[in-house]
This record gives sequence, structure tokens and C-alpha cells, in this order.
Amino acid sequence: MIDKPLEIFLYSPYAVVLALTHIYTPWVLMSIYTSLEHIPRDILEASKDLGAGRWRTFFHIVLPLSLPGVIAGATFAFVLTMGDFLAPQLLGGTSSMMVSNVVYSLFGVANNWPLGSTIGIITLFVVLGILQLTHRLEKKTASF
Repeated sequence: MIDKPLEIFLYSPYAVVLALTHIYTPWVLMSIYTSLEHIPRDILEASKDLGAGRWRTFFHIVLPLSLPGVIAGATFAFVLTMGDFLAPQLLGGTSSMMVSNVVYSLFGVANNWPLGSTIGIITLFVVLGILQLTHRLEKKTASF
């Protein structure tokens, strides 16, 4: 019988990663599903008619055409994880601090608003830079 919580699932970085993965997996899956849904069946049938196997069809047709959905899903997961402070605070305890937890503690507990604002603005610029990068990547992959 277990009389206390397992240490691996509570107050550890592993618990935080597991919870964030569980929370944001639907965002990734829905964007990938949407991009897979828009692949025309005619192209897949043409690939089979021309003698390509399943793996060749996947790597040469399905993967390049679904890459914008994969990029969008990864961007969703990253951006939403950057702003999540509740799951790391509840599951990670004091052992794991993410950027949003540092900003939260600087505004609330430490009462150091200038440093909290600076870290928040830097985080904002990093997220905007990553959004700009993924936007360019999606434009480039959409030309396939």
C-alpha cells in the first residue's frame, strides 16, 4: 500500500514535463489532423498507382504536405507552455522553476517589479521571434 505520493509524479521536473505534455497534446494533434485531412486522396492514389510503397508515400508526399500542421502544433505547444505557471507551480514545487514562475514570483513575493517586467518583456520578444520564425517556415513549406 502506498501511503504518500510517488516522488516521481509529484514535486519533480518529470511531473511538470508529463503534465504539460498531457495538457498540450490535443493542440498538437488537432493541428496535425487538420493538415492531414487537407491532403487530397488523389495524390495518395497516384502514388500507389506509380508503385510507391507506404513508407515512400509517407516520406515524399504525406510528411511534406503535413509539415505546416506539425510546425503549427509545435508552435502552439511551445507558446502555451511558456505562459503556463500553474502546472509547474502545483506539480514541480520549488524544484522546478519555469520562466512564468520566475516572473510570477518577482511580481508577487519578491516585489521586484522592474526585474519581473524585464524578464517578461524578454520572454515576449523570444516568443514573438519564434512565432516569426515559424511563420516563415510555414510559408516555405506551404510552397510544396
